[in-house]
Amino acid sequence: MTMQTISTTPFDDQKPGTSGLRKSVKHFKKPNYLQNFVQAIFNTLDTALIKARLIVGGDGRYFNREAIQIILRMAAAHGVAEVIVGQGGILSTPAASNLIRQYKALGGIILSASHNPGGPEGDFGIKFNGSNGGPAPEALTEAFYEEACKVTHYKIEDLQPIPLDKVGDYQLASMKVKVIDPVDDYLVLMKQIFDFDKIRALIQSDGFAMRFDAMHAVTGPYAMRIFEQELGAKIGTVMHGVPLADFGGGHPDPNQAHATELMEQLFSERGIAFGAASDGDGDRNMILGNYFFVTPSDSLAVITANATLIPAYRNGISGVARSMPTSQAADVVAQHLGIEYFETPTGWKFFGNLLDAGRITFCGEESFGTSSNHVREKDGIWAVLFWLNLLAEKRVSVESIVREHWAKFGRHYYMRHDYEAIPTQAANAVMDHLKASLATLAGTAVSGMNIQAADNFAYTDPIDGSTSANQGIRIQFAGGSRLVFRLSGTGTQGATLRVYLERYEPDVTKHDLDPADALANIANAAQALARIEELTGRAKPDVVT
Repeated sequence: MTMQTISTTPFDDQKPGTSGLRKSVKHFKKPNYLQNFVQAIFNTLDTALIKARLIVGGDGRYFNREAIQIILRMAAAHGVAEVIVGQGGILSTPAASNLIRQYKALGGIILSASHNPGGPEGDFGIKFNGSNGGPAPEALTEAFYEEACKVTHYKIEDLQPIPLDKVGDYQLASMKVKVIDPVDDYLVLMKQIFDFDKIRALIQSDGFAMRFDAMHAVTGPYAMRIFEQELGAKIGTVMHGVPLADFGGGHPDPNQAHATELMEQLFSERGIAFGAASDGDGDRNMILGNYFFVTPSDSLAVITANATLIPAYRNGISGVARSMPTSQAADVVAQHLGIEYFETPTGWKFFGNLLDAGRITFCGEESFGTSSNHVREKDGIWAVLFWLNLLAEKRVSVESIVREHWAKFGRHYYMRHDYEAIPTQAANAVMDHLKASLATLAGTAVSGMNIQAADNFAYTDPIDGSTSANQGIRIQFAGGSRLVFRLSGTGTQGATLRVYLERYEPDVTKHDLDPADALANIANAAQALARIEELTGRAKPDVVT
């Protein structure tokens, strides 16, 4: 058993995006591709690795196990003292964040492409989370990229694989490897936050039925342990609960377009009161009632408004933050409560400083992500348990809770239009056209609406003063409605143009409009202002959520 130094040459495409480095599986399996990026991480961390502890795990997608074995051998070669890894290579992203914090690790390497498809023809991803449990900040990911551009060799131990399926303690050269049950520590944390007795009474009550769709992804073991075993939900409540390397051929994105079986069950005469789903790595969530869909923006606002009904937040919350494209519904609640609220760029890493400083308790993104200060990642199971605890307290339907919220705070009609896999040049042309128009838009009208302001969103972190520019185009209309354009950083093919439509409606008599009808004028404005069909050839979006 000897440490090897392997010569390599840099790749020019290892710049991390919003959530780490994501490419196709085929790309990651190129000789030395994964090794180069891991070496870039280790080069950046340098001597901090010596005698350090790391957390390693992933969402179980194709190439997960092989990648973990490579990372373990490279960690051993760099003097890491201990690595904690989830059994079978499984760790949900929020569970990994919790382990980093609980075991005071230097950080963690999380293997996931989140909601992207898996399998040999699918995607793979890798990201580093720091000692606070949150995604590496931009300064650190830039340092990873700089190292990746000049890496000439990597270090790796020539050792046999660790048996990942058996919980226990192992040794790789001088490094300890601890394989743990991926659910245990996370379950303890959830019991500290929520009233499990009250939720259990709801779930086992007559007439209450629920479904949770794990989408053959990482939350299957967590959901079966928590909902079926701990809380007593009927066997079969958890759908698609076995993690599969290709997610069963499905797309592990918890929205109306991809969680079709769950949607069919909730929008039926079966009388299922509550439905939820999570994604590939367990950080996203979708919340449903019987014949009722809760937008992620509304979910964040409802959670904020009802925080004190949950044991861990009984004494109130310090503040709330949302990503810029997320609707302004949480802002309205924060103003009512007299707490701080923040608008950040897309990417969970932007919430980290606010959470660490105690400026916020809750945070969320329109892309089905919600969480609190218990970890430094979005957390799908946490959001589901929050809603179950809320239902257990109020003993009314999901729809009733949301409608009561709208009556008090107004409704923010909201939709997202995704134009996927657009040629990068065409997507850039749309954004360039919008940027060139910004200076002249304020004070003009489009689609019967007056434009109050227009800008290219830039963010200055109130904690460390760092700045992030070019975060998306915002167009504000009179009356509180908005239009947002941005290019997504989570795809692996071409570019995804996301268009966010928002209309604020305080009049309770107008809260039953079809969202597509309520937002028709804003959708028309988007086409007119951005010239989407002309510049991309796309007459309509690929996905509407």
